[in-house]
Amino acid sequence: MRTLATEADAGPWHGIWYADHFMPNTEDGTTVAGQVNECWSMIAAIAAITTRLRIGSLVSPTTFRHPAILANSAASIDQISAGRLILGIGAGWQVNEHRAYGVDMLEPAERVDRFEEAIGIIARLLNTQRTTVHGRHFHLDDAPCEPKPVQTPLPILVGTGGPRMTAITARHAHEWNTWGTPETASERIAVLHHACERIGRDPRTIRCSVQAMFFVVDDPGKAERLARTAPVDRAVIGSLDRIGERIEGYIDAGFDEVIIPDFTLGSTPEARREMYQRFAENVLPRFA
Repeated sequence: MRTLATEADAGPWHGIWYADHFMPNTEDGTTVAGQVNECWSMIAAIAAITTRLRIGSLVSPTTFRHPAILANSAASIDQISAGRLILGIGAGWQVNEHRAYGVDMLEPAERVDRFEEAIGIIARLLNTQRTTVHGRHFHLDDAPCEPKPVQTPLPILVGTGGPRMTAITARHAHEWNTWGTPETASERIAVLHHACERIGRDPRTIRCSVQAMFFVVDDPGKAERLARTAPVDRAVIGSLDRIGERIEGYIDAGFDEVIIPDFTLGSTPEARREMYQRFAENVLPRFA
């Protein structure tokens, strides 16, 4: 991560994001060990060794992250980075880590209720001197959050694809992230725009980012075979030229930022960094 962060900071990239999980995901909810570093420790370290990149969590769940801890961590790292932090949060979704550590995910509707309460508390902690909230899920009494972040306001990003969470994003967030191909993501950004219009907010005031599973495959036959097994709604498969064309689809749909996860880019850190370099040399120049 140190090497990747310093190379990205010196290159043409705009930001680096780190996922907030405690173990790899499993489809059946079973516990599995893996090399998963703690998100906010990593973000603080990246902030300290870079000078230019935007840095953010993608995303921190409000199930096992108390809003006061999220607000204070974000404000502190915004100070460390001289104003480059984005606080990415979500309602929580990964079953195995909640089950293993005994954290109640709650039923979906109540989980979103808790998230809405949490995002309101975070915003108040970051922007007011003291916060008092007696809610259903959280209780704060005259609570401070000092020092305040460098940025005013510090950007809060919500990662979601669901309609109710999207409505919460329209009311409270500065940025929004979703998963999907250009076709899937364009449908979701339309939902966000409608949510903004319902409350009288200009959708252009929310920065929109998207991520997908990018598979760099030069052989058309191999790409076709992979397309039959990869998730159809979130996989972008093909040569770097083809991927560049697909990224143009995101831009046409209204997205400001495309995030390229590394777990499909190679099985070793060296292979992933090499693939990022290929993106930098062959894809990014067309968007300069």
